[in-house]
Amino acid sequence: MKLIPTALPEVLILEPKVFGDERGFFMESFNQQAFDAAVGYPVKFVQDNHSRSAHGVLRGLHYQLPPHAQGKLVRVTSGSVFDVAVDMRRSSPRFGQWVGVELSASNHRQLWIPPGFAHGFLVTSDSADFLYKTTGYYAPGSEGAVRWDDPQLGVAWPLAGGPPALSAKDAAAPGLGSALAFD
Repeated sequence: MKLIPTALPEVLILEPKVFGDERGFFMESFNQQAFDAAVGYPVKFVQDNHSRSAHGVLRGLHYQLPPHAQGKLVRVTSGSVFDVAVDMRRSSPRFGQWVGVELSASNHRQLWIPPGFAHGFLVTSDSADFLYKTTGYYAPGSEGAVRWDDPQLGVAWPLAGGPPALSAKDAAAPGLGSALAFD
């Protein structure tokens, strides 16, 4: 596995070794020992989630607050997305900063988003299947969200001709200044 740093040091791109030939490919999509070595500490995943979304769907920016904060290891198995992580830790010198990366079925990349970061993605292909491994169970009372288009964040979403398709909850998310955040 190749480890690729981002502008947010805690957020990491993981690129697995892919072995391919005319028949297709093989890759190890997850190995606990290799993952722990890559991030530098032990991580326990407790839940896997799978979503399918159409072109132009934007999901996010979501996170869970303590005591139910979640880390996420995410990847795309069909299609492509622009995936974003935002530092939501008020005590961080990078509070409110974001990184974005293309995740696709063809590049096989994964993104590690540790607790303390919001996460969202925009589907850039006709559709995309998105897989999440999480370090905490979903807890509705600990949900947090920040508005996808908050000018204070300035996320450069690669929108192609029109606004994204949003859930009502995402459309109503607060800006960074009003959003619940980590200490």
